[in-house]
Amino acid sequence: MRGVLRTQLGGAARRPARFLLTGLAVLVASFVVYATVLAQQITVKSLLNGLSTTPAAASLVVSGEQLTPDLVTRIEKTPGVSAVAGRAYGGAEFGGQYLTLTADPGAGPLAAARLTQGRYPDKAGELAVTPRTAERMGLSVGTKTKMVTRWDDDGKPAAPVKVTVTGLVDVGDDRGDEAYAPLSTLMKFGSTTVDHIDVTAGDPERVKTALAALAGAKNKVEDAQTVRVRQAAEKADGVNDIFAVVAMFVAIAVAAAGLVAASTFRIVFAQRMRQLALLRAVGAGRGSLIRALAAEGALTGLVAGVIGVGVAYLAGLAVPLVSKSLVSPGFPVLEALGVVALAVFITVVAVLAPAFSAARVSPLEALRSAAVTQGRRSIGAFRWVSGLLLASGAGLLVAYVLLNLPGRDDKDYRPDVMLLVIVGSGALAFLALIALGPVLVRPMLAAVGWPLRKLGPTGRLAVGGVGGAPRRAAAVSVVVALGVTLIAGALVSVASERVLADRQSAVAVPADFEVTSSEPLDPAVVERIRARPELIHVAPYRRLDEITVGTTAVEGSDLPLSALPALTDLDVAEGSWRDLEPGRAVVAGYLADVASLHAGDEVTLRSAKGTATVTVAAVLPDSAPLYTGIVLTPGDLTRLGAAAGYSGLLADAARSGEDARTEAQRALRQATGGGAGVGLEVLADKRDEIDQELDMLLLIVIGLVSLTVLIAVVGVGTTTALSVVERSRESGLLRAVGLGRGGLRGMLTVESSLYGVLGATMGLLLGVPYAWLAIKALGQNMPLSLPVPQLAVVFGVLVVITALAGVLPARRAARVSPVTALGTE
Repeated sequence: MRGVLRTQLGGAARRPARFLLTGLAVLVASFVVYATVLAQQITVKSLLNGLSTTPAAASLVVSGEQLTPDLVTRIEKTPGVSAVAGRAYGGAEFGGQYLTLTADPGAGPLAAARLTQGRYPDKAGELAVTPRTAERMGLSVGTKTKMVTRWDDDGKPAAPVKVTVTGLVDVGDDRGDEAYAPLSTLMKFGSTTVDHIDVTAGDPERVKTALAALAGAKNKVEDAQTVRVRQAAEKADGVNDIFAVVAMFVAIAVAAAGLVAASTFRIVFAQRMRQLALLRAVGAGRGSLIRALAAEGALTGLVAGVIGVGVAYLAGLAVPLVSKSLVSPGFPVLEALGVVALAVFITVVAVLAPAFSAARVSPLEALRSAAVTQGRRSIGAFRWVSGLLLASGAGLLVAYVLLNLPGRDDKDYRPDVMLLVIVGSGALAFLALIALGPVLVRPMLAAVGWPLRKLGPTGRLAVGGVGGAPRRAAAVSVVVALGVTLIAGALVSVASERVLADRQSAVAVPADFEVTSSEPLDPAVVERIRARPELIHVAPYRRLDEITVGTTAVEGSDLPLSALPALTDLDVAEGSWRDLEPGRAVVAGYLADVASLHAGDEVTLRSAKGTATVTVAAVLPDSAPLYTGIVLTPGDLTRLGAAAGYSGLLADAARSGEDARTEAQRALRQATGGGAGVGLEVLADKRDEIDQELDMLLLIVIGLVSLTVLIAVVGVGTTTALSVVERSRESGLLRAVGLGRGGLRGMLTVESSLYGVLGATMGLLLGVPYAWLAIKALGQNMPLSLPVPQLAVVFGVLVVITALAGVLPARRAARVSPVTALGTE
């Protein structure tokens, strides 16, 4: 055993390049795992140290049920207290626009708002606003206006008060609807409550005792650091949830690294069959050979793991240099040892199957060339049976999901269970692909490789080179397929979610702006809005409460659906909303369920002032636009007793962009005159938030999936490099019979790209159907959307990347002279 082990390790030392290539995928996986650990440490520590809502200068925080401005004043007079900030929140409305009011000192260690222009409020009726708020609402330093700041219990506004804008403040995250003032000033507006009080003290412990007596039993005094940790820990919990998802993708990347390592060891052992045969011939047993090969794998994993952890640690040390808000992760020793142990485990597991396979070969068979071994087409009865059983299991789970897909309103349906079944089916399908891959390579290569054969000898040689070693091609292509499967599934899922979000936003956000009024809108106001060039698609509407359908009372509107482009995305469960005309209605899904209505049904509508019989033109999945239960034509709504005046209107900005939206908002405010009871809401901001969340989701998912793609690309590069090293004689022979250096480079590069073509094809064939199945299993009536351009880009990028992975090995092969190559063993 010692002699065999010494021989194997000596061979690894003599060929360090091959040794490095064997463990490269494990090295990358080790880096990814430990970098993820460090990223979590950095994020959580940064949250705890700097991202709490309590100012860093605060020593104590007073909170409770009986906080008053008077208590803030008494705390200010307490010996040892150097700064106090009472935090209060309220609201104001003017010109149909809503302002969020926040109490802040505006200066000093506890200030969140920093003055940038004008002066900070210090008198009753004064406010400072953020720059985006000023731009959107037409405010500037010195603006005088009237605002409603109080409402009674029924929501009726009190008389407006005079307000002066005295300054602009920077608060970091500017939402465009924020105003600030000191607590004493803000409390005079009314409708405000003191939420908590931040306190800075020279001797916190002594002051804490005094404040506890001052605050009373229903209020409590806490150390500010305790509050900061609690607030940040809540965010950290969310971060931990995110990293739990990250861990799932990292686990997939680790599995991919194991597959690449197994493939690499199989190639290396196959090319060393002559050495293994000689060892067998001089008396080495199968067991000692397997143990020696496993020890070589363990050494490979140890070296790769240590290097991967070291590189990740150096990257972690550089993070604080990139951003001062981030802290150093330190050096988590136990996690580092765990990652190295994981790397050793991965390589040992990866080496076992190739080692057993190599040890089973008789000395005579092992003396054959490696090309013959790699080119065997048979996969054996065991792999055939295993692959077919795995594929059958995946198919049965798919059939189970298809037979149990939910209806539109299946209240007892459990999507989480179905998604787990789909994940299980996908795992079985992928294992079946691993088992049957060598059998599938040749027919797939015949389908996707025919264009390359048209390119002449280089293309034919490349296709023949890949097809001549189906086991190698399958092992590498399957890892590429795993990455493409995940990317395709993510792209299809997010694209489908975006379509669903567009359809839902057509109900919630049918236009950029909505003007509402407690009294009927003056027709002259509507005409002024129509005449403004900053606005298009102006759609006034009326609402009518208490329309009775059977025993159900709902709200109805006569919103002109065809007037708003956003409503072209309006989803329907039955019929078509475009069939809305006199005598017909569009019904919300919840009303259709309660009243058992379907497209084409006739229904009688009743109100306190009239009756109308209409036919259901369409049934929507949930609510109708404006969150009503039914949409009618103006004539039918009038028959039910609706007043002549408009309840509100919707409109779009004439151009896209923040500047155009600001101009349109200003035009609406000028046209409406900001009368009492008139409200103006920027609905487009909500749509932007949804789009940003989906874009961020897609970026995060693609970033995580890219870990697996990175491992796959490493596998392609490793396989091509080893192929070049071990096929030197073949390269020399091709050069000797007339193939030039450029031709050899092109052949090997095309071979490398074919791994990407095969893998991407397999990935799309798996990823798209499983994404469709997952979409259906969610039970959200989500449509299947195929982002064909994005999928095509993924396919093309993978092919280019895998081709580039073979460029350096191809250049190396082309530099070797034919004579030297032909003399290689």
